Amino acid sequence: MIRLSAADLIGLVLDQDSWVSWGSAPDHGVISEAYQADLEAARAKSGVDESVVIGEGTIRGRRVAVIACEFGFLAGSIGQAAATRLVAGIERATAEGIPLLAAPVSGGTRMQEGTPAFVHMIRISAAVAAHKSAGLPYLVYLRNPTTGGVMASWGSLGHVTIAEPGALVGFLGPRVFEALYGKPFPADVQTSENLYAHGIIDGVVGPEDVADLLDRTLSILLAVPAVPDPQDAPAPPVPEVDTWDAVQRSRRPDRPGVRRLLRYAATDVVPLNGTGQGEADPGLMIALARFGGAPCVFLGQDRRGQTTDRPMGPGALREARRGMRLAVELGIPLLTVIDTPGAALSPEAEEGGLAGEIARSLADLVTLDAPTLCLMLGQGNGGGALALLPADRVVAAQHAWLSPLPPEGASAIVHRDTDHAPEMARAQRIRASDLLEVGVVDRIVPELPDAADEAEAFCQRLGAVLAHELATLFHATPAERAAQRAVRAHRFATPPPTR
Repeated sequence: MIRLSAADLIGLVLDQDSWVSWGSAPDHGVISEAYQADLEAARAKSGVDESVVIGEGTIRGRRVAVIACEFGFLAGSIGQAAATRLVAGIERATAEGIPLLAAPVSGGTRMQEGTPAFVHMIRISAAVAAHKSAGLPYLVYLRNPTTGGVMASWGSLGHVTIAEPGALVGFLGPRVFEALYGKPFPADVQTSENLYAHGIIDGVVGPEDVADLLDRTLSILLAVPAVPDPQDAPAPPVPEVDTWDAVQRSRRPDRPGVRRLLRYAATDVVPLNGTGQGEADPGLMIALARFGGAPCVFLGQDRRGQTTDRPMGPGALREARRGMRLAVELGIPLLTVIDTPGAALSPEAEEGGLAGEIARSLADLVTLDAPTLCLMLGQGNGGGALALLPADRVVAAQHAWLSPLPPEGASAIVHRDTDHAPEMARAQRIRASDLLEVGVVDRIVPELPDAADEAEAFCQRLGAVLAHELATLFHATPAERAAQRAVRAHRFATPPPTR
């Protein structure tokens, strides 16, 4: 593997001739002659004065700050002078209100300095946390290798984290493991590809593609939509459709799901991956996306990823809760999409804490300090659907529905057969138009006559509605959102009209 220097990477990712260094001369204090000789040799070998370079530049014209390690300087190790430089760069990016790109490549703490250098990882992590608390993007590109204290601090705190192909990425260096335990570390565990497979990082990206990915990401995160005109949101008539007919249509295999919605309706999409903590569930798609000019964190139940063998499990909701945190940290709306035949009913789901994850998802959403929009796209079965429902506004496709159990399950409980499923569906008032009447849904997008028969047109029509709703929520004040949530809570407390 060819290892790029910090200068090479900066030249590849940033706009030409846009780099401006922020670095000042490092102060190593009083050190031994041997360590001084090591530093002088490292300078001569690497062409830089420390293991970290900091500065700013532009990506497609957008101003960004950069902190990057130089492996040629003592294996990119972080001593006290390097840590001080890192903190200064992070704090300057925060003060100037610009996104921060981190490109670590390091064996961790500098052994010549020991514990005094090691504890500086706390200072670096605190500076990153303050940057994120200011609502500013922090994006990380892990390079080969990134291990030790660097991986366990600023290397693992990104809103979006990607790694170069084949990179050694992990906590404990394999050479240290072998020295301590007398056996080699298992192969292919500490690789970027394996970390991606386990939901720890968001992607594996070659250096030549990093600029395009960062450009798309910043296009979403820095977007400020225009204030929409309320008159641009007409409410077209929605044809009457029998409840059971709607259920059947929602189950069509060719009905468009979240993937086609993003393909046909989103302006920009950056897929994310997993919880960042070792789980990834194919039943849930998490992404950064933009509809029209409106940014959002996108959490969609993926009908293609939910199978009989692997229904949506508790890991999907832990992944969703990562998305909720991202929306708060980034200060952009959260869009949840309901389309599930039901969460997993299995010993594994019970032992994985499914009920608790539904409860925590509900609690997080009703108190979330970010604008929230829910789209009911298709099937809405059980607690797995309810977990993504609470929102400031709820939009529904015409044939979407929500119920405690599938109609067949309700029929089995009440009638001890499944033959009464259509009757139960009607009696339980599960369809979108019924939910509009009782105040659960705010707006219905018609299907003309069925989303499966007009997938692209339907998704584009739906996308225009989402763009309008997201832009409206983006510009709403916290007080306005709180008032809206109070109104919704009052609706839920009011008994629905009887028939």
